[in-house]
Amino acid sequence: MDDLDRKLVALLRQDARAPAATLAKTLKVSRATVQNRIQRMLSQGVIQGFTVRARPDNEAGRVRAITSIEVKGERTEGVIKALRGLPQVVAIHSTNGRWDLVAELETASLAAFSQTLDDLRRIDGISATETNLLLNSHL
Repeated sequence: MDDLDRKLVALLRQDARAPAATLAKTLKVSRATVQNRIQRMLSQGVIQGFTVRARPDNEAGRVRAITSIEVKGERTEGVIKALRGLPQVVAIHSTNGRWDLVAELETASLAAFSQTLDDLRRIDGISATETNLLLNSHL
């Protein structure tokens, strides 16, 4: 990826539905250049898809949290695979410092959230967790 690709991806992150003509005007390139670069990044897997971001506070009753995870030894790949199998895990990030991974969790209720934490703690390779509920989002 070059600088133009990075700028294009940044614009798409802000508004994935922005018309190619608008993106081209912002980037000072032709519409065809924008379309070709998007297509190339899609075919190379640089862009894996497009999505909708709803305001987190728009879904009343949803429980959202961040869980920091410590992994035993060399079991990170297995832990990540197991986390991907939990539908309540909406994102997984590797990190530095005390924790090895950070998982973003989302459930429909506190009872479902409690069950998710139980499921997460039973994953082979997880030695410790710390969970923080997300109270408000400031976009």
